[in-house]
Amino acid sequence: MAAALALAVTVPMLSACFAEPSPHEAVRDFLVGWQTGDYATAARRTDGDEQQVRRALEDAKIQLDAASFRFALKGVRSVGERVEADFAAEVDLGENNPLWEYDGKLPLHLVNGSWKVRWSPSVLHPQLRDGQRFAVKIDPEGRLPIVDRARDPLQELADLHVASVIPAKLKDPVAVCEQLAKVTGFPKDRLLSRILSASPKFAVPLVTFGRARFARLRQQLEAIEGIQFSIRPEAVAPASPTQIVGTVTAVTPETEQQLGGPQRAGNTVGRDGLQKAYQEHLTGTTETSVITVDLKTLDEVEELAKWRPGRTAAPVHTTLDRHTQQAADAALAGGARGMIVAVQGSTGEVWAVSATKEYHQEKDALAGKFPAGTTFSIVAVEGLLKAQVDLGQKLACPPDRTVGGVRFHQAGAPAGSQPTLQGSFANACVTALASLARRIDPAALRDSAAAFGIGSSWTLPLKSFSGSMDPLKNDAATARAIAGQNVMVSPLSMALVAGAAASGTWHPPLLVLEPKSPDLSAEAEQAKPVSPVKLDDRTVDTLRTLMRAAVTSGSARTATAPGDPVHGVTAAASRGGKPLAWFVGWQGDIAVAVLVESTDSTAGATVAGQFFRNLRQGM
Repeated sequence: MAAALALAVTVPMLSACFAEPSPHEAVRDFLVGWQTGDYATAARRTDGDEQQVRRALEDAKIQLDAASFRFALKGVRSVGERVEADFAAEVDLGENNPLWEYDGKLPLHLVNGSWKVRWSPSVLHPQLRDGQRFAVKIDPEGRLPIVDRARDPLQELADLHVASVIPAKLKDPVAVCEQLAKVTGFPKDRLLSRILSASPKFAVPLVTFGRARFARLRQQLEAIEGIQFSIRPEAVAPASPTQIVGTVTAVTPETEQQLGGPQRAGNTVGRDGLQKAYQEHLTGTTETSVITVDLKTLDEVEELAKWRPGRTAAPVHTTLDRHTQQAADAALAGGARGMIVAVQGSTGEVWAVSATKEYHQEKDALAGKFPAGTTFSIVAVEGLLKAQVDLGQKLACPPDRTVGGVRFHQAGAPAGSQPTLQGSFANACVTALASLARRIDPAALRDSAAAFGIGSSWTLPLKSFSGSMDPLKNDAATARAIAGQNVMVSPLSMALVAGAAASGTWHPPLLVLEPKSPDLSAEAEQAKPVSPVKLDDRTVDTLRTLMRAAVTSGSARTATAPGDPVHGVTAAASRGGKPLAWFVGWQGDIAVAVLVESTDSTAGATVAGQFFRNLRQGM
């Protein structure tokens, strides 16, 4: 049988002076019976009362809450007139704990011509004595925090309600678990095993509830005799940006199943955001001890083993900046519907992600797909310079223009009959910019888009979108690209574009500094990092000139703020019938993309100006 094969090891031959039958069969039958749960067979191979031995073997499994036992026979030897068998034990304590390994001994002697194991509790473990039992002691560590760049927690305290029992005080543990399982949905057998394996005098947490669920179930829970309740404040309520940080819930029967196995009560589960992405890093490790307990006094006697799992829990250190986040939140509090993403231009670090209730910070601000509008002209500048287009050349900005059979419309064309290219850029004139399609090489435009990270393969631990551009098969497609009509971007990808213009180098985004990967597995393949891209110096100088002019004398005037010069451009776009207004620009080392719902194409610049002023005022 397979179980017997697990015991097959090289055993020294007994001396010829040993009587027959051989003690090997007794050792084999006892260990195989114990390992497979055939306790009756194991008990018959001892000199003890068969019913008491069978019960002791059964109790050992229950007291250890063991998933399995495995044994390997190391040898059989004579010690004077005695015979002893040495074995190695491997006990799977389950619940994500490592294996408990120890060495044991089986003393044997002849009883009426048959070899028997001399029974005593020390057969189960060398340090287990008469009047003692096993128990498992659990000391869980609380959930670790997600922190901002200054290592301040991005969570606030919230009350969790813990339902516990003291095993020694329970009249009927089975009935308690049946009732608790009916109310909570947790498996009765798992609840009972936690009680029966615990140190009897100490409270055993069974189920943890959030405030709302506890309030809903409280009356039913309080009707269960023997259950006691405590409140444990834990830093689980997310601070802004809440949808990036993510929410946390107490373990439920559903999440327990999703996690692939039971979790100790008190463990929490990230539902979304970084809390979910870094669940394995954040959830506290559990210190587990195997102890012996006095059956009369119920006091703990001796610690037999103690360990923590090999993995190391760690806080998640983000790039988020509390001051910048507050400034972004406040800028959107004035009534605008939309989003702000702010990054550090010189590094690509994400400092703030803000969105009103109509939009989602992760799904829209980081991963949304929106038409770029004429903000994409930032990218087109390099191609225009390569084509030797003079920024001072006269370029009309009519209300309507057709390029390659595609009609472009400019709402509210700027005053003046002969504006320049620089003026058209500053005022986001779509008809003027689209007319340059024949002057720019489509391949050069694609290269410029790549240099600014559009379509790049960078990844974040959360959903994100780097942008995409349709194939440029003709003049019409190129014109639409310059106008940003067939280019899809996220606010994050455009904040990075602004950061590239500000610093002279495009940087991939960075949201988490440590740990480097959400995956704890040492074998996990790490994503190949995307390298920064240094932009052409002439392109950068030109962009700074153009984007500063847009703020001083163009459509981005309302982005003006005290302090370092503000640079930026505006653009009109639409998605799903909703008119949208972009601002993409920077002040100092803070690059920002603002996207709000408005028929006024300058509305994004207005929000950006408020954001920059908030930063300076220390909000």
